[in-house]
Amino acid sequence: MKNIEVEVKYRLVHPDMVRRRLVEVGAKGFGRSFETNVRYDTANGGITQAGCLLRLRKDGKTRLTHKAPHVDCGKEGFKIHRELEVEVSDFDTMDSLLKALGFEAVQIYEKWRETFHLNGCEICLDTLPYGEFMEIEGEKAPINEVAEMLGLARHGRIVSNYLALFEALCREYDLGFSDLTFDNFVGRTEDFGRVLSRFETNG
Repeated sequence: MKNIEVEVKYRLVHPDMVRRRLVEVGAKGFGRSFETNVRYDTANGGITQAGCLLRLRKDGKTRLTHKAPHVDCGKEGFKIHRELEVEVSDFDTMDSLLKALGFEAVQIYEKWRETFHLNGCEICLDTLPYGEFMEIEGEKAPINEVAEMLGLARHGRIVSNYLALFEALCREYDLGFSDLTFDNFVGRTEDFGRVLSRFETNG
């Protein structure tokens, strides 16, 4: 459906094994890139309170994205939301424009993303400051087929976003910072998997 994004997320203990399996089953790779994301909100936090996300991303391209909750999110182990996205020509100008309209930049978050295409799906191997993950985006049936090709079951899926996982880590370990950047995690030795595993579905 138009402007509806369907995906599943897995936490990866052995990302290299998954990468090798993607190559074996014929996935087409599109390289790895570094992402800088800035999240915006109103002065009263209205966007977050509504369960929405307003984000400006730079990864070679610059894209402005708005995500909103979907009534079916979480059902059958799928993360579903409404997404509006447009490519813009200049990150700094778009940032200034959003601020001129009254939005505030409230959070920065970073990741490395390696992208593959297989069976009509986009598969992303993501390196976050707190761990390794994979997202499979597409239609429900092809997503399930790709997950099966990779030896992944329905249990273990995560239907929360990366920022929700980060918030849980902040609460558990009293991290003391709000930006999800690699610099902020340098030298951290906590067992983040202990908390992240709580987000994994049982089936």
